[in-house]
Amino acid sequence: MISAIIQNLNRGVNLLNSINDQEYADNSTAPYYSSIGIHMRHILDVFDCILKGIDHKKIDLTSRQRNELAEIKVEIGLNYFNKVMSELSSLEKEDLDMMIEVKDDLGRGMVTANYTIAAALIQAHSHAIHHFASIGYIISQMGINLPDGDFGYNPTTPRGDMINR
Repeated sequence: MISAIIQNLNRGVNLLNSINDQEYADNSTAPYYSSIGIHMRHILDVFDCILKGIDHKKIDLTSRQRNELAEIKVEIGLNYFNKVMSELSSLEKEDLDMMIEVKDDLGRGMVTANYTIAAALIQAHSHAIHHFASIGYIISQMGINLPDGDFGYNPTTPRGDMINR
């Protein structure tokens, strides 16, 4: 599981290694006017919340860093990716089955649920893919090439060339 998550996060690293600060922070694409950097920082904040909460067995998904520099500076975004991937790599297989309390605001106040760490990471991984798809739209509007053909695709989503099979 961890290797699949890191493989996907590395797609973000590859993108950041191919763009500059101006492209990273550009928020001129309609309809939401968000930047690649805002999406990347948000993705990593969710993983960071999980990693910060493991020791206490309490994860608060509303307790995000929201480091603005990680939204506008490629180098800081890359450092954030490396930090998260390093911490993910240090998780042991036994850790993944540990029960934890996860809190989030679903729009009508805080909700708490019991998860395993694996379940929280699966959710964060799917969330990252969703945001990578949004980034894919942004970079296509900016004329930037996707770093690879799987960027922003959920493995369970049929591809155009696969639909007729």
